Amino acid sequence: MKRWAGLAAGILALLGLAALAYFWATGLFASMEAYRSPLHSDPPPPGEALGQPATRRVVFVLIDALRTDTAQDATVMPVLDQLRRQGASATGHSRPPSFSEPGYAVLLTGAWPELSDGPAVNLNYEDIPTFTQDNLFSAARRAGLKTAVSGYYWFEKLIPQDSVNDSFYTPGEDHAADRAVVDAALPWLADPNLHLVLIHIDQVDYAGHHEGGPLATGWKEAASRADALLGEIAAQLDLSQDTLLVTSDHGQIDAGGHGGDDPVTLTEPFVMVGVGVKPGAYPDIQMVDIAPTLAALLGANLPASAQGRVLQEMLDLPADTYAALPRATRLQQSALLQAYSKSMGVPAPVVNGADVAAYQSALEEIRDARAARERLPRAVLAAIIGLIPAVVLVLKRRSGSAWFLGGAILFQLLFHFRYAVLSGEVYSLSSITGETDFIVYVVVTGAAALAICWAVVMIPSGMLRSGPRAAAQSVVALALACAYLLSLPVLYHFALNGALVTWNLPAMGPAYMALFSLVAIISVSAAGLLFAGLSALLSALMKPKANPAVSE
Repeated sequence: MKRWAGLAAGILALLGLAALAYFWATGLFASMEAYRSPLHSDPPPPGEALGQPATRRVVFVLIDALRTDTAQDATVMPVLDQLRRQGASATGHSRPPSFSEPGYAVLLTGAWPELSDGPAVNLNYEDIPTFTQDNLFSAARRAGLKTAVSGYYWFEKLIPQDSVNDSFYTPGEDHAADRAVVDAALPWLADPNLHLVLIHIDQVDYAGHHEGGPLATGWKEAASRADALLGEIAAQLDLSQDTLLVTSDHGQIDAGGHGGDDPVTLTEPFVMVGVGVKPGAYPDIQMVDIAPTLAALLGANLPASAQGRVLQEMLDLPADTYAALPRATRLQQSALLQAYSKSMGVPAPVVNGADVAAYQSALEEIRDARAARERLPRAVLAAIIGLIPAVVLVLKRRSGSAWFLGGAILFQLLFHFRYAVLSGEVYSLSSITGETDFIVYVVVTGAAALAICWAVVMIPSGMLRSGPRAAAQSVVALALACAYLLSLPVLYHFALNGALVTWNLPAMGPAYMALFSLVAIISVSAAGLLFAGLSALLSALMKPKANPAVSE
């Protein structure tokens, strides 16, 4: 029985790893979907309106997924190029996760995804929560301004509809849907009583996901059509009285997709033109600067959870608005800092003046203090768990250990060669075009890589001739070695971010590698058990039969 105890323990270990990896992976993604801001239940209160508007109307055109390189190509987007020459332009920067729903929340609340209380990933329509934090539309309503939205139907759930006077929403994402969106919005632009109009054009994002990505011809064609629609919108405006803003919510990787921390997904074009705008090319801005800047143009209050600043260098505001801004900024940022401090249970540092960067630095100090306090015990535990298998391997060196370790390293090389080289995938959430497709790809790749390693290790080493029990035990040991190396990114994520998403959003790169590795562990564990059975069968077939003459 003792001879079989090692095999039984290995099989139980693989089964346990597979179960743990499954529940951890599903729990990690579910916790991302369920994430809510620390300010969810106790948002900072909105302040007073800044005063007189600098514009008759702000028209906010959001071209979904438009990359900066596409936006700057005058042959593809000549209308946008002309507007850029007439107005103020810059490159905008966002933060992960670079999905659309978090991006919309940042654009309209001025708060980063961790605080905006918008979804952290794209949720289904029925699951989308309405903003709990102050936002541009609610601020406009309090200032007595009228608003309108035309675009994808996610906005119907995100924006409080009591702050929207006119609306058109569509579940479509292609050119036909955009045509309907713009047709619904154009009559509004003749109404002087509408002061804030959001028009969402979605076909560029659609082309990236469904027509080959940003390097395909469909992408440029979609961008050109979006540019023509932008031209129709601009033609209805009197830029001596109105202000037009054009930007996007994220970019896309070359293969199509977004959601991760890839640099190309985290930069966006920014063009603002019309009354109240000082033309010129400006240094880079942050996405959180847009909501407070538009609020200042409208004379509304700064959105209460905004983490950005008013881009005063680009604006020509009324004198009373300029005079009110320092006090309004100080009060808004101070209230945000105090609300965050209360939610974190960490005292807020003292900040004086109206420097938004100083307040945000204090906020980060609070966040980092709590994160560091929680990371230390996790890091110790992760180090212990990670070292135990290595110590056991050293203390209980057995015949074949070098083969198992070499096989595990070969598995890693094969697995990542297919993923990064043959398939050209990136190590970020941007590579997940569909949950099922992602799981199937990782499982198949893991099983195929383990199959090659099984052949490389078991046949040359002669382990298949060692008897059914020993052969099966050798394959289990190989699978456990592969799972051990796969577990290292998971342990790093655990030490850095915690097991699941709780009060803060994780560092997206390590979180993705953990999710990726957990699915691979499931594949390796299942395939390891399959190959263990196959090895036992082959070993039994290869065992020499007894010679009857000798036995007599």
